Amino acid sequence: MDTTQWLLEGDPAIRWQVLQDLEDADPDAVARERARVAREGWGAALLAARGPDGQWAGGAHFPKAKPVLPGQPWTSTAHVLTELRLLGVDPADPAVREAIADVARVTRWEYDDEPFFEGEVEPCINAALVTNALYFGVEVDAIVERLLGERMADGGWNCDQERGSVRSSFDTTIGVLEALAAFEREHDDPRVREARESGEEYLLERGLMRQRSTGEIPKPTYVQLAFPPRHEYDVLRALEHFRAVGARVDERMREAIELVRSKRRQDGSWAADVVHGGDAVVDYGAAGEPSRWITLKALRVLRWADGEAQSVAASEAAAPDASAPR
Repeated sequence: MDTTQWLLEGDPAIRWQVLQDLEDADPDAVARERARVAREGWGAALLAARGPDGQWAGGAHFPKAKPVLPGQPWTSTAHVLTELRLLGVDPADPAVREAIADVARVTRWEYDDEPFFEGEVEPCINAALVTNALYFGVEVDAIVERLLGERMADGGWNCDQERGSVRSSFDTTIGVLEALAAFEREHDDPRVREARESGEEYLLERGLMRQRSTGEIPKPTYVQLAFPPRHEYDVLRALEHFRAVGARVDERMREAIELVRSKRRQDGSWAADVVHGGDAVVDYGAAGEPSRWITLKALRVLRWADGEAQSVAASEAAAPDASAPR
């Protein structure tokens, strides 16, 4: 199978990212394809699911008409905004701008009835809010300040901190790292950079997948690739973060990189290992089936990782031999 051609046969949300990240296409061609996300396919379906009250499923996080159990509902405003960001919908599209304006006007958190863009209390929820808000052009400096203050002694973050946890978690830390990286793309703040780097070091010290104390993999989902990732951590999500911030490949990433590489199927695609359950607006495919999303993410991570390795090798080859006589 021609993997790239198979990807280009997918949804506009896939196509524009393939053109940009794998094909190095002309920016105008990328922009034209990206503009289709709000009007066709998955992106259009997400926008169309907005209710007459201007928000999704009647609330910020937990749809009022849906039980929380047995499965997490993924149809509410916070989750749909995350999916629209992951699809890369154009924030300047009129339908998107209207939706964000309505959310700012109407949506309030179920926890304390505060306006949506003023944030909640848990760092995992606030992290996603920051990443989404900045993507859609909403400033949330006060929530970033709160995240900076919630960093734990080991360098990461944990939603269970308020319930007594003294150690960070992979799941919360990756969400906060994405938020801080989004903030850094628009603001030069050394405190944010230092906090991001401390969280990255937290993950690197654990090889992106293992407990530091025992070397065990704490949760099977850490090595199971999923789209959308929801609140869950996995090694591909972590590698996507390091790629996005332009990091150099660290040897402590190597096991995770090779794990992703090993999951490639004989036809050149990757499958979703797991689908995080619960009601959802869009079905992106079943677990065990070839996934355009996982394939796109894996290919661009490997392109970055292999390119970095080649760059380092070339630099070392060109460097003068310090032991050679002068």
